[in-house]
Amino acid sequence: MDLKNAIYQRFVRYAKVDTQSDDKSRTFPSTKKQLVLLKMLAAELKAIGAKKVKMDKYGYVTAEVPATVKGRKPVIGLLAHVDTATSASGKDVKPQLHRAWQGGDIAISRKLGVILNTKNCPELAGCKGEDIITASGDTLLGADDKAGIAVIMAAAEYLLKHKEIPHGALKIGFTPDEEVGQGVKYFNVKAFGADYAYTFDGDVAGAVEDETFNADGVRLVVHGKSVHPGSAKNAMANAARIAADIVTAWPESRVPETTELREGFIMFTDITAGTEKAEVDGIVRDHDLKKLKAMERQLEAIVAAARLKYPLAKIELTFTEQYRNMKEVIAKHPAVMNNLLAAVKQAGLTPHIKPVRGGTDGSRLSFMGLPTPNVFTGGYNYHGRYEWVSLDGMNRSAEVLVNLVKKWAE
Repeated sequence: MDLKNAIYQRFVRYAKVDTQSDDKSRTFPSTKKQLVLLKMLAAELKAIGAKKVKMDKYGYVTAEVPATVKGRKPVIGLLAHVDTATSASGKDVKPQLHRAWQGGDIAISRKLGVILNTKNCPELAGCKGEDIITASGDTLLGADDKAGIAVIMAAAEYLLKHKEIPHGALKIGFTPDEEVGQGVKYFNVKAFGADYAYTFDGDVAGAVEDETFNADGVRLVVHGKSVHPGSAKNAMANAARIAADIVTAWPESRVPETTELREGFIMFTDITAGTEKAEVDGIVRDHDLKKLKAMERQLEAIVAAARLKYPLAKIELTFTEQYRNMKEVIAKHPAVMNNLLAAVKQAGLTPHIKPVRGGTDGSRLSFMGLPTPNVFTGGYNYHGRYEWVSLDGMNRSAEVLVNLVKKWAE
């Protein structure tokens, strides 16, 4: 099955639409520009013959590919998100196709010094001979997750044209705001109508994920006391200094820069500080919930020590639950992963099950009653100027999708 051209045309069209989300926004979706692509996708779903196409008041686009077999079969959901990360510009993306890459440097932009190779991205080594897509060096590419959208759309069109392929009813869902952790906040799982689902939001070909971090947000607020520095002894509480003291007290061995695989961390992402008030926001991540809670207690102990050290200040520390490890739910439904692994093998790939050092819409969906592991789309280096995706990898992802829905119809 070769859908490379169809996938490429769709991907380029979607990548050129600026859909960057905004983690500071209080609206949903967080940016109106995401609705541009969502409306486009709703129109395209109707054009290819999908049924029950709908875009609700939150921007969620859903549709159905009718069953081609008789009898009750599990209804399978296929999901991807439209937004791109806040960490790099998604405006005026200019995709570049590097055909049949044979090794060596891929010049994303020589002018800007953005060069991709196996030294700065070893994962690229598995794509020799494949067509690689990058942006132009001054933006991200948007393969996270427009590659997933292109895969689902091309595969859905293929299935609608080939009704001889056996499958049950398929539900398609496109969501906003995944990158800011709000993707399925208002998603109506019951109305969606799927028994099981898959997000197509992974990385290199063959990789599948049934496990995510447990995730909490952390917020530190220091209320200081400002007096003239000339008479500050035993009278001033410098909130900026106190916040810095707490942040630097967190061990270097438990930050993102020094951890990998299943190692958890706390990352302080935003600091706004002055003498009278300092605010620090961050994230807490670990695959093991007990270890996540242990890190939170460790930070609480650091803050407790700071309260004793700085009695004139008021120090507040709060944690907010964001999402939980979806493996807890998916493990109770073994057919979900068994069918996925069989579909990957059928596509000629060796499945690589790995934990996500992050989260997906599938995290929340699983705990909302819809077990949802994650499937590769063929790319890597997401969220930055070095982002790339293999067109061949996207094609394999579409093949896995078709294999998967056939498997569920057996």
